[in-house]
Amino acid sequence: MSSEPEKGDPVIDSALLPQRLLDGYEAFLGGRFESEQHRFRELAQTGQQPRVMIIGCCDSRVSPEVIFDARPGEIFVVRNVANLAPPYAPDGDLHGTSAALEFAVMGLRVEHIVVMGHAGCGGVRAYAESEADPYARPLSPGDFIGTWMKLIEPAARGLGDAGGTGAEYIERLAHESVKRSLANLRTFPCINILESRGKLKLHGAYFGVADGKLEALDEASGHFVALAPESYAAAMAAPKF
Repeated sequence: MSSEPEKGDPVIDSALLPQRLLDGYEAFLGGRFESEQHRFRELAQTGQQPRVMIIGCCDSRVSPEVIFDARPGEIFVVRNVANLAPPYAPDGDLHGTSAALEFAVMGLRVEHIVVMGHAGCGGVRAYAESEADPYARPLSPGDFIGTWMKLIEPAARGLGDAGGTGAEYIERLAHESVKRSLANLRTFPCINILESRGKLKLHGAYFGVADGKLEALDEASGHFVALAPESYAAAMAAPKF
């Protein structure tokens, strides 16, 4: 018998999307979509009403929806290189992250904004390496990423040392960059006003890719503290198959 599709039958061409995405979509249809169809229909009819916005890194290893076990419509996520929040700068340039912030705060009326950094961030490491050795800069200074990564400069100055390229310094710089992004968020008038009125809260977080440890910033002390320590210890002690 011929395996040729009959006239009128849909043709699925793996060239339209990578095969991995097609496989994943089929798994989604038979799994999560099947169990949450009602949720998707409800979101389509009523629109999204997330209470939390997360500014995360576009690193493919750090998915906020996975880390926080989020259902569809629960988290408004914006991802960029090194999870940076720029300062308020209303000019004629194109500001993707700032536009998303404005929409989340003024349109969706989110109640929380979380800036989430992560261990082993390639963007932070590249910035540190380029500062340590300007003759071997891995970033393009004339196009987009080099300009974007300049947002880390105030964080590097805030550490008050010569820096370097070691893992310990890069992690400190990543932590400091989260703090600087929170300060930049507060330069947005709408965010500043809503936070002062208790309508909006800002948070800093840091995720360990290798160990799964999540930390949150205690702004009063300036330190990151581990979250859910008992659950984390139980997860680490569980048998690994």
